[in-house]
Amino acid sequence: MDQWKLLPDVLLLLLAALVLGAICERLKQSAIIGYLLAGALMGPNALHLIDDADQVNALAELGVAMLLFSIGLEFSWRRLRQMGAIAMVGGSLQVIVTGGLATGVAALFGLPFKTATVVGAMIALSSTACVLRLLSSRAEIDSQHGRSALGVLLLQDLAVVPLMLLVTAMGGEGGGGEIAWAVVRAMVIALMMVAVFYLLFNTVVPRALHLQSMRRNRELSTLLGIVTGLGSAWIAHALGLSPAIGAFVAGMLLAESPFATQIRSDVSSLRTLLMTLFFASVGMLGDPMWIASHAIAVLMLVVAIVLGKALIIWALLRRFDHTHRSALAAGMCLGQVGEFSFVLATIARSNGLLSEDLFLLFISATIITLFLTPYLVGRATSIGAGVADLLARWGWIEIIPAEPASSTALEPGHVLLVGYGPAGQAVGLALHRLGRPVTVIDLNPKAIAIARQLGFYGHVGDATRSDVLEHVHAASAGFAVITIPDPLASRRAIELVRAIAPDARIVARARYHVYRWELQLAGAHVVIDEEEHVGQRMGNEIRKALRAAVRDPVSHPPAPDERTEEPAS
Repeated sequence: MDQWKLLPDVLLLLLAALVLGAICERLKQSAIIGYLLAGALMGPNALHLIDDADQVNALAELGVAMLLFSIGLEFSWRRLRQMGAIAMVGGSLQVIVTGGLATGVAALFGLPFKTATVVGAMIALSSTACVLRLLSSRAEIDSQHGRSALGVLLLQDLAVVPLMLLVTAMGGEGGGGEIAWAVVRAMVIALMMVAVFYLLFNTVVPRALHLQSMRRNRELSTLLGIVTGLGSAWIAHALGLSPAIGAFVAGMLLAESPFATQIRSDVSSLRTLLMTLFFASVGMLGDPMWIASHAIAVLMLVVAIVLGKALIIWALLRRFDHTHRSALAAGMCLGQVGEFSFVLATIARSNGLLSEDLFLLFISATIITLFLTPYLVGRATSIGAGVADLLARWGWIEIIPAEPASSTALEPGHVLLVGYGPAGQAVGLALHRLGRPVTVIDLNPKAIAIARQLGFYGHVGDATRSDVLEHVHAASAGFAVITIPDPLASRRAIELVRAIAPDARIVARARYHVYRWELQLAGAHVVIDEEEHVGQRMGNEIRKALRAAVRDPVSHPPAPDERTEEPAS
């Protein structure tokens, strides 16, 4: 056996992924699309440059484990709790409802119950890696639809473990009782593994990271992180569970430790390598000729997935008092099948739950939905606003932006404050001291309740809609303060205020420097650039510290690692 035969295949795949990933980034698309294209072009179904994909797929399985390990490190129980009902209840309902409906539709098409259940589990999950990366790059992670999408994705990540256990258990022979027993047995083994991991990561690993040798040599901590991730995957495999489960659980448990950031940084390079191979190997599963010959079936499935998931999430988030615009925007962002679904599909195929044609159908549809994801995320807010306006015009929905006009601020020259989060509340306190009449608009009822405690006129509504601004008499405002962090919503609100109240002076917040000029061009008179002000504040603080150190060096001793060691008495 030629042990060097694998190296040219891996190098060729990584080179193609590098080139196509760079091209996709240049076109402002996700690099993951480039990795998928690289696998599809280099693989045995296109250019045949890599005919034997088995060894590459073996490395890709390690890539899955490291991907799940790193996503587990990003998982935050604290953040999940802070999301509240949107994540815990809304996310759970999304997985259950989407999976249940998909299972039912698959059964109607004549698929066996086990196969239909696998299909439902696959479709229920969205792509955490793609969506969060795109939302972060577009500075929309702090928008309402961005936070909602994040909450649902966090719960989906949590649901990966029971879904993997379910698919693995259904691969065995027997009826419902045997499957239920297999699931219970797998859950017991998984809980025992979690208990062992918890003791290990809360006793052994922290002590190892505190060792002086670990702190002196970063290579050792990097090796510890790799051993932790891959070792957890191997232990899960040895227990008869999916290796990805072990890696994900290990990452989740380590995420709550103070060493999570260091470990995440240490394994990032290896994770990038293996994750690239994973997505490229998934691309190799795609068969362009098969997709062309089954184009209608693939297209119908893609449309059903995108529209079905968007509509389900839209309906669920509306139950949590989201506007139609933000709820549908979150649904559009999550209208794809995620990377974990590849893992479920692979497990199901190896267990005989998915035929080869059915496997290719869902792999093809999944790859296409991932291709569409950058466009869905990029157009999510505009699609949500357009659909909401259209439905309102048809009279199908009623948009009530605020309470009756009798409580609306009518004083000429009042201050219009859009957004009442931490930044808006700081502005509100400053205005309260001046005794100026203030009208507050925010989508969060709790924020409006806080504003009313200060005597402000508070309205639950969407300031990116002209009817909301007209309802609160924005035309009579002398000043407008836009504090919302979402740059797209902020720009839209500025444009509307400028059109409705052309004489009002507008002060806006730019969360990121890159959006400062867009907000100024939209009509803001003053834009507060957060990144610039943070830099100025940090510079002022270090300058004061340096001046104080020059005036009184005794009160500002050097850092501990700069002191000379004194002999012990």
